[in-house]
Amino acid sequence: MSLNISALVNEDASLISRRCWSDEGVYVLEKRGIFGKSWLFLGHESQIRAPGDFVQAYMCETPIILSRGQDGGIYANINSCTHRGLPVCRADHGNTKRFVCPYHNWSYSVEGNLMTIPQESEVVRKPDKTQLGLKRVPRVESWRGMIFGSFDEAIIPLDEYLGDMRFYLDAFFDRFPAGIEFMGAPHRWVINANWKLPVENQLGDVNHGAFLHSAIIPKEAQDIIEQLGHSVVTTPGHGATFRLMPENTPVDDVAWGMEAVGSIFGGGEVQNYLRDIQAQASERVGDLRSRMKGLTYGVYPNLSFLWSNTSFKVSHPRGPGKVEYWSWAVVPADAPDNIKKILRTNYSSFFGPAGILEQEDSEVWAQQFLGSNIDFADDRPYYYGLGLGEEKPHPDMPGLVSVTANEFYARHFFTRWKNELQAVEGSL
Repeated sequence: MSLNISALVNEDASLISRRCWSDEGVYVLEKRGIFGKSWLFLGHESQIRAPGDFVQAYMCETPIILSRGQDGGIYANINSCTHRGLPVCRADHGNTKRFVCPYHNWSYSVEGNLMTIPQESEVVRKPDKTQLGLKRVPRVESWRGMIFGSFDEAIIPLDEYLGDMRFYLDAFFDRFPAGIEFMGAPHRWVINANWKLPVENQLGDVNHGAFLHSAIIPKEAQDIIEQLGHSVVTTPGHGATFRLMPENTPVDDVAWGMEAVGSIFGGGEVQNYLRDIQAQASERVGDLRSRMKGLTYGVYPNLSFLWSNTSFKVSHPRGPGKVEYWSWAVVPADAPDNIKKILRTNYSSFFGPAGILEQEDSEVWAQQFLGSNIDFADDRPYYYGLGLGEEKPHPDMPGLVSVTANEFYARHFFTRWKNELQAVEGSL
């Protein structure tokens, strides 16, 4: 069947073809037009504090070594020997002075420079090692400790790429005097689903909670989301959902972390810490943002953030029907160590591969992918038209704003998705 991107998403993105999730040709274009052109999340600076520290990452299906150089700089290199292509780093994280290929023992510095070729002592003509280092990711930038890379040398600066999404991210980051840190290695697991399904879920779909997760999320919690919830799109593909609590809301009802397991069972020390953070919030992020209780955030194309359960997630594609999902727990960087451990349970109780809510989400993503592959249904696209045209500017918040039931966050995502695939459609 021939591929025509313009036919997969209609003009207002209210109808989305099932082939967007299942077609191999679509996936090939996504790698070229999206993952080859975007800023992609690699890791956090708290993971590579000291010279020689490294973690592994991915940019789409390309393996990356993210490292702190001996000069203190941040480096991102493709994890593939320039001699025969093997990975030169096989540990998920650590500290080293050299990455060594196991095949012929070519060794590379933590910055990615080729240092030794054991075989060159036996030949007369010596290779130019300065030209044989690991292939570097051409653009690497950091914002609030969040490190991104791009294969596109001409891409706009990261700060500009994030744009007004920074307003909503900073409502969380700036609450904490020393910012945030990633606590421990990521959970990683494989789901038989398309990479866009977790992204869409975390970008703004907060209205499935009382149904899919009814054993945990009561109807009363969903009622509050409907009453106080806002959904925002700053730039197509970037979005945030949150509850904006009324002025004079009691501190325990507005403070970050108070509704999660860690604070409930962590005792007075944890709760007093969270109250202290909230007491500073207005001064640090302003009155309006101090009253934000975030739900789900998304940064295009595949980075997600869960506010209440403090987790960053990346949806790494492994083909049209497989995704490797990475998920990190996040804590305030300057919190006492015992409180960090308790706050981490805010994430691990419900999310990660064994988390109650994550298991239910993973199951429906796999089922939705199957639904995108069934025979004789290509003529019945998915309907994305809830709240069509109801989003509008807000006097106090950047971006287009609407109620959380409005599916405009997904429509804007697929409009950008369509444009970026059309830009490379004729290049293959």
